Amino acid sequence: MTDRTDERPASPAAEPNGGGPTARPPSSSRAGTVELLFRFQSFFGLLAVFVAAVIFSPRKNGEILFLSSDNLFNIVRAVSEIGIIGIGLTFVILIGGIDLSVGSVLGLAAVGSAVLMVNDGLGVAATVSLVLLAGIVFGLLQGTAVSLLGVQAFIVTLAGLQIARGLARMWSGGETVQISYGDRPGQAPMAFSLLGERTFGGVVPIPALIFAVVAVVAILFLRSSAYSRHLYAIGGNEKAARLSGVPVNRVKIIAFGIAGFCAALAGIVHAGQLNAGSPNDGITYELDGIAAVVVGGTSLAGGRGSVIGTIAGALLLGILNNILSLNSVNTDIQLLIKGLVIVAAAALQRLRPTS
Repeated sequence: MTDRTDERPASPAAEPNGGGPTARPPSSSRAGTVELLFRFQSFFGLLAVFVAAVIFSPRKNGEILFLSSDNLFNIVRAVSEIGIIGIGLTFVILIGGIDLSVGSVLGLAAVGSAVLMVNDGLGVAATVSLVLLAGIVFGLLQGTAVSLLGVQAFIVTLAGLQIARGLARMWSGGETVQISYGDRPGQAPMAFSLLGERTFGGVVPIPALIFAVVAVVAILFLRSSAYSRHLYAIGGNEKAARLSGVPVNRVKIIAFGIAGFCAALAGIVHAGQLNAGSPNDGITYELDGIAAVVVGGTSLAGGRGSVIGTIAGALLLGILNNILSLNSVNTDIQLLIKGLVIVAAAALQRLRPTS
């Protein structure tokens, strides 16, 4: 079973005939070119949006505001949470699933981070460990319901969305838990405040570094692990994968666990950036995460896509948001434009050759 992704190594070339290179018929070459264009559609889209942003950027004293280092790093900081969520969603969507609960899990994780440090007096390491564990368990439970109980992922995660949001409200008492820093009771350790800071001379936001680390780990994992082959096989043809001996249920459960982990990590970053945890945090983030995955070229039917594409999709949407805001475009029109971009990306997938 084959797949075409940016994470997977390219298929070996056909064996030469009699020691010479094997010529491809013109139709095969054209098909390969078309497939290449579709594979890198997210990068072409990102490049086009970047160029448009430069052209239409406001100027101040001759400087292109969009290209200022502060603005560019602000874009990466702004998309870091959606990007992390999108990476987790990529694993689920590659198996042909969906996870609508990630925004609510982010809110639950943000609340948990604030409550555990401010109200319960836990340190940063203990808080982060417990919150990430909660995200993983939540995802694994959803994956178990999908895999072993046979309930559709849409239904399971729609219920998970409500459950996580309800747990966040119960945990916080329905109120925003503010995070202040210090050594006194009711204050969080100063180390947690680093999530809202910048490093490398006050230039690179810490959330952007976390996003980058998660992205690199996910890309390497999908390139080198046997699990990734199973992931794509299930998305391509679940029945054939099962008959081939792929542990389908286990692979699905792990995919939802990864999505839960990423959502919880994004929630921790969210709480650190805003110095607060609210049960309303993360509303519609699941939609933004799915949008990043779709714009990045991952098929909602499963079996085709990449984490690299998701990263490009998240950055594309972030740049689009940024340049529209720099030009003071009405927020309603911004939503309209983003919706059209998402529809266009999904439409392109329909035109992509299937073989």
